[in-house]
Amino acid sequence: MSARLRAAAVALLLWIGPAHAAQSTNPPPPLTNTRFDEDYRYLLSPEARSGAFWERFKAIPVTGDGTASLSTGLELRLRGEAIRNSSWGQDEPRNDTYGLWRALPYADLRVGQSLRLFGQLIMAGTAGKLDPLAPPDADRIDLMQGFADLNAPLGEAQGTLRVGRQMLAYGSERLISIRYGANVPRAFDAVKGIVTAGRWRIDAFLGRPVQPTPELFDDGRDAKRTAWALYATRPLDFGWTDSAGLDAYYIGYRNRRAGFDSGTGRELRHTIGLRSFGKAAGWDWNWEAMGQFGRFGSGSIRAWSLATDSGYRFMDLPLQPRLSLKANIASGDGHPRDDRLETFNPLFPRAKYFGELTPIGPFNLMNLHPSLDLALSDEFSLSASAIAYWRESLDDGVYDLNGGLLRSGAASRARYVGTQGELVLSYSSGRSFEGLISYSLFRPGPFLKVSGPAKTIHFAGMEAVFKF
Repeated sequence: MSARLRAAAVALLLWIGPAHAAQSTNPPPPLTNTRFDEDYRYLLSPEARSGAFWERFKAIPVTGDGTASLSTGLELRLRGEAIRNSSWGQDEPRNDTYGLWRALPYADLRVGQSLRLFGQLIMAGTAGKLDPLAPPDADRIDLMQGFADLNAPLGEAQGTLRVGRQMLAYGSERLISIRYGANVPRAFDAVKGIVTAGRWRIDAFLGRPVQPTPELFDDGRDAKRTAWALYATRPLDFGWTDSAGLDAYYIGYRNRRAGFDSGTGRELRHTIGLRSFGKAAGWDWNWEAMGQFGRFGSGSIRAWSLATDSGYRFMDLPLQPRLSLKANIASGDGHPRDDRLETFNPLFPRAKYFGELTPIGPFNLMNLHPSLDLALSDEFSLSASAIAYWRESLDDGVYDLNGGLLRSGAASRARYVGTQGELVLSYSSGRSFEGLISYSLFRPGPFLKVSGPAKTIHFAGMEAVFKF
């Protein structure tokens, strides 16, 4: 990491030191990655303030009676990464060590209960990273989010119309994600409607993803891709659960030029899915089933995926260990030369899909992912995991997280792709600061060894994030 980045990190740590001094008697809203779900208008009441440093930036009255108020905030992230044998020695540069930084300031203006304007900028860059830079690496200054909300009662329900550039995230972010782990998150230029009725919340949106480019205020819509969706979620109360919920959704997707191992063409894909999640008596689960159909070129699409994450935390044992197992399967194309595409498409997945290191994406893939999490103290936690990967179809290839074909299925009949291991030490202090140090490796299996370069990937990361 450069001297400039190190100096910035030291200054950040010195500046946030007083953050622990004040404790609020009114629990503030949790800090989120999107920021627009945080409502600080309770601070318009002077007795609700505790004296915490960040309160002076929230719920600033714009009118004398407080009908209009402004909240501001900021996220700063510094990250260092080192990689050896990128894409198993296939990519150039194969080895690189570099720094990443980003700043996400925002302002949130609320006028009564009916109008809200939200704006967020992004400033992001690299230090010492070798070319070529990927689109999510740098964005000098641009609009990350900028939208207006109109709120209105709909009988006994409440409705919101949101228009403009916005982050979209649903469920486990397997299909619609803000790509928070990348240096430049993902946004959409979209129209979104939200209806809350009883315990149900139903979202509908139509939009295009924003394509980040590195110069000043030059980000535009991705002209090739469009998405639309209807997403419903509600909490469930079974009596024996601490918390539980159910999601049901439909997502439409169009790509004017999509590519798979079987070829390229226009893609029109429809996804329907169900997700069950919750906690009960130390157990937690997050299970999701997805089916896809549509058209690819002159043929049809039939694809599917199952994703599970189940765990148990031993609260009475030292370090409160949590054992978990993720098991996932995403279909591949069994007959590349016919008129049916069977490769599952995760659409807009999260950036750290399988961990800090994610060289492959959930296309034509099966994996088992056991992990152990330990609470070392109130501030520190340690996670250790191992992941085994197989191809679901021997006739389909291996893809990266963005859907780019890494290795064709025609190169080998081997099923096993490789093994990944990862250690992550995380730190969280108070409300505003968190960090991590990670080490990952990916050892190639028979499919990668036969189909091209097959060196072990080594990856190390270090990150500090400050928010208020």
